[in-house]
Amino acid sequence: MTRLALLGSAACLVLSASAAWADDLPTRKAGLWEMKMVRTGSPMPEMTMQHCTDETVDKEMSNNVSPMAKQICSKQDIKKTATGYVSDSECSVAGVTTTSHVEITGDFNSAYTVKTTSHAQGGVAGAAGRDATTTIEAKWLGACKPDQKPGDIVMPGGFKMNMRDADKLKNLLPK
Repeated sequence: MTRLALLGSAACLVLSASAAWADDLPTRKAGLWEMKMVRTGSPMPEMTMQHCTDETVDKEMSNNVSPMAKQICSKQDIKKTATGYVSDSECSVAGVTTTSHVEITGDFNSAYTVKTTSHAQGGVAGAAGRDATTTIEAKWLGACKPDQKPGDIVMPGGFKMNMRDADKLKNLLPK
């Protein structure tokens, strides 16, 4: 997988998981989280990554992603449920409109799951609608490794970046 594809995947992960770090949701327990992302209805392969985080990083992620999401999303609703949270959104990027339903369950201390079902319409040559399901299963592994600092994410193949560089990810989104 190329570095650009990995960065694009990271951008998608940040946007799709940003609901898990909205101001009105709990922050994750500080430390190293393993996140396994599985997508159906898409050629994107399964990915497992590790993210070193703390309360400050989770809040920064929300603050960095929120303005970007407000620019591209005409709808963003989130509600607390008996088992977690549910979010519905409609966002448009480069002529593609995506309607998503997100269910978040777990305790943010040992494990949580983010399940997103989405329908994309439009794009190049008015492509027919595409449906996809993305599941992120996250589990807390313990303290971050000695060579990691909060915000570090290690992608498949060992590629490492820091989520505090999220402004750079904005440049990957098509205009």
